[in-house]
Amino acid sequence: MRGADFFWALLGVLALLIFWQAAALAFGSPLILPGPLLAGEKFLALVRTRRFIDALAGSFCRVMLGIAVAAPLGILAGVAAGLDRRAALFLKPLFTVISATPVMSVILIAFLILGQGRTPVFAAFLMIFPVIAANAVAGARSLDSSYRELVRVFQITGPDALRYLYLPGIVPYALAGLRSALSLCWKVVVAAEVLVQPLRSLGAGMQLAKARLETPELFAWTAATVLAAAFSQLLLSLAVCCLPKRRKPERFFR
Repeated sequence: MRGADFFWALLGVLALLIFWQAAALAFGSPLILPGPLLAGEKFLALVRTRRFIDALAGSFCRVMLGIAVAAPLGILAGVAAGLDRRAALFLKPLFTVISATPVMSVILIAFLILGQGRTPVFAAFLMIFPVIAANAVAGARSLDSSYRELVRVFQITGPDALRYLYLPGIVPYALAGLRSALSLCWKVVVAAEVLVQPLRSLGAGMQLAKARLETPELFAWTAATVLAAAFSQLLLSLAVCCLPKRRKPERFFR
């Protein structure tokens, strides 16, 4: 990040904190809206507890499991729908139903069927699957049709076609979908945890803080969730930087 970009980002954070403090002073009660200093103090006290570490680890595992299941299935379904019109028509009702179903309905229905532990993972999978699939569809449809025709005419083997034609076009779209899905996954998982309250979860900590009217602690749990989501995005960015550079398709057909 350049110096000017960092300055404006820092200025935005300061403006947000000033607005937060002004709103807290306007309400005049930490029970309704605690200020950033009080919330920060509670956060620092919370992160030193074993309960917080267990809750963070539990929620992180659920998020990663949801991504691990939804990402490959979403990419496969999206590529199939993007390359084959019949597959697109076959999968369209599924994508429509999943995208239109309210998150709360998914969580409540899954809770009745799957119980506490598996509900957040299933809800995350169901919500982020169409996001990843939609990006994979866009990537598959962005492929140059002339290259696809050359692959068919010259009978290029599957691994070479995948490496030099399909991956360069699909991977950027899939990664963009994965970035969006990762943030959504944290929101869905924690929302499900608030409702079903599994053991060792950030959502259960939020629900307990609300029941005790510990508003500063509720803000602390929320801040922990935001920071965990940002950290997972950082890990994804680092993983993307470690990927080998992709060759352009035209270099293969020279």
